[in-house]
Amino acid sequence: MALGLGGRYTLPGTCKIRFENPGKGAYRLLTSHFLPVPPEKAFTFFEDPRNLFGITPPWLDFRMKDPTRADVFENAEFDYTIRWLGFRMRWRSRIIDYVPPEKFTDIQVIGPYRSWKHLHRLSAVAQGTLMEDEVRYCLPFYAVFFHPLIRRQLNDIFTYRAFKIEEWAVGQAGTAHRP
Repeated sequence: MALGLGGRYTLPGTCKIRFENPGKGAYRLLTSHFLPVPPEKAFTFFEDPRNLFGITPPWLDFRMKDPTRADVFENAEFDYTIRWLGFRMRWRSRIIDYVPPEKFTDIQVIGPYRSWKHLHRLSAVAQGTLMEDEVRYCLPFYAVFFHPLIRRQLNDIFTYRAFKIEEWAVGQAGTAHRP
């Protein structure tokens, strides 16, 4: 049973990840990642839930209830399952604050966290896009003692995600200049 990536992926130099603990059982995960593609192209990639398959680590065994569904709009909901420590867990997310091509937020409606709110923000910068993530999460009471393991796994998940996003973005940038 895989507990994480075990360091098989390295965080790209264009990406940073940090964790904060503002207190009262709340946590924040913050990322910033430069992508050499325009914000509109990046937003189109990130808003499509089918792209989660390619940027989610295989050890999570991510599955969508309807893997063909791609329609994203304010209050759209998506059902997934993930496998964590050998247990299959349901996850339903809802899209809020949907403002193409600048930002959207997915919140957990059903899932393993007491709360999960993931803001995706994309800003135009010289020669590309600055993608920023802010994940605010709270653990259920029984899981607070496991936060070091959960934090390590979230770091592994977002490192894998950054690695795969970097591959995608560099590939997109490389094809953008070809005839």
